[in-house]
Amino acid sequence: MKNRILGNKGFEISEVGLGCWQIGGNWGNGIQENKAFEILEEAVASGITFFDTADVYGDGRSEKLIGEFLKTTKADIKIATKFGRGANVFPDKYSEQALRDSVEASKERLNVDCIDLLQLHCIPTEELKKGKIFEWLRALKQEGKIAHFGASVESVEQGFICLEQEGLQSLQVIYNIFRQKLTQELLPQAADKGVGIIVRLPLASGLLTGKFSSGTTFSENDHRNFNKDGEIFNVGETFAGLPFNKGVQLANELKTICPSEISMVEMALRWILDHKEVTTIIPGASSPNHIKDNAKASELTPLSKKLMNDLDTFYKEKVHAHIRGVY
Repeated sequence: MKNRILGNKGFEISEVGLGCWQIGGNWGNGIQENKAFEILEEAVASGITFFDTADVYGDGRSEKLIGEFLKTTKADIKIATKFGRGANVFPDKYSEQALRDSVEASKERLNVDCIDLLQLHCIPTEELKKGKIFEWLRALKQEGKIAHFGASVESVEQGFICLEQEGLQSLQVIYNIFRQKLTQELLPQAADKGVGIIVRLPLASGLLTGKFSSGTTFSENDHRNFNKDGEIFNVGETFAGLPFNKGVQLANELKTICPSEISMVEMALRWILDHKEVTTIIPGASSPNHIKDNAKASELTPLSKKLMNDLDTFYKEKVHAHIRGVY
């Protein structure tokens, strides 16, 4: 496992991290505590040193399980959590006290004195523009309650707004072969400002595994069932904003581009890592085997220039026009 530095004056983390929303039990089948610990243990065994969670994942369950796990390991794990999507604040009830209360609750669940990275959790554009919330974050950093702060965003516009804020350490973005708009402007500007990039949904909610068919179904409480058209939250968070059947069709076409010596998953993850602006990717995992498969991406040689060009052309000619929602 190779490591990268998260932004200027940031910390070193594995270039493949772990998205921990699944162990919280939201938006999919619940994971039992022993299974969650097996996933976290395999992550450490695979060299992963970055866990990404949020206060609302399982109403704090994800943070609490991570906090319990941290008591059992000597590994130097950096934890990123989030604030901003709780029912008490979203979409327009944000206050400094609510932020402070959330940070204290997260610290207690994570069993830490200082949060390594606190991220705004896809809060509305209007709140980002006001800028007040960043003042509150800077105060918390100065007080030593958080070491760094960043923002998880849903659009390029939101990313640019956040990049104007002094002290921003990272941006968390949706970025994958099916969602490449960020490549041209946002990623280079983040790099120029010394802001690290954390990539979520690197496999487009599983589409880029190449394992789905038009007949694939998902459980009732899986976001790939109830949010496939953006019914509950931003459509881009599910299947990268593509209609499911179109996404399956495009994934099948990608199989003809994928080199025979690597899998679709490996190609998709390596494609992201081959963009030097990216610090880490945070695929989720519902089993230890998923961890092992995802971690392999760090060991792979970079994709060829021809393949990178082919994937760029594929996106521009076949994918971009079908993406829905704020982007």
